[in-house]
Amino acid sequence: MARVFAYCRVSTAEQTTDNQVQEIAASGFKVEGPRIIIETVSGSVAAMERKGFLNLLNKLESGDVLVVTKLDRLGRNAMDVRATVEHLAEFGVKVHCLQLGGVDLTSPAGKMTMGVIAAVAEFERDLLIERTQSGLNRAKSEGKALGRPRSLGVQASKKVAQRLAQGETVAALAREYGTSRQSIMRIRQSVTASLG
Repeated sequence: MARVFAYCRVSTAEQTTDNQVQEIAASGFKVEGPRIIIETVSGSVAAMERKGFLNLLNKLESGDVLVVTKLDRLGRNAMDVRATVEHLAEFGVKVHCLQLGGVDLTSPAGKMTMGVIAAVAEFERDLLIERTQSGLNRAKSEGKALGRPRSLGVQASKKVAQRLAQGETVAALAREYGTSRQSIMRIRQSVTASLG
């Protein structure tokens, strides 16, 4: 007989998983106390990087059933959710999502649903990239400076370049100018590139 597990996640300690547990029970899944995995972790963390979820993976066996209330419990985005479901399917674990009518995401209908969700996510990502590029191009055409502000002005950068040429160390200059070593090394690289 298949064992049923529930994975319930909230993002902050002020939130509770009680509603998720009740929703799973109300949908007809019988989950025993120790098989309810509760975790407080941000949804931006990939499923395979969550301690509670990894603990759950160690308990699951082929033929088991995992129930979640919503897809976002299984990953940080559609691609992560898809990878998580595929990983579980490889081990023979069925994944039911109540948000999608309790469909088993490892079944043919569930795989189709996951494919549609992944396609929509990819479309949204492409639109975001397109909007970002459009905004950057507009800002560039308006003459706006893009990227992070420089930590050192033009005059200070010239002075640093001269002092580097005289043999002063990157670390000493970074301390003196109150900037990172990487900023000083970028100046050194740009000088080397212009000479080469």
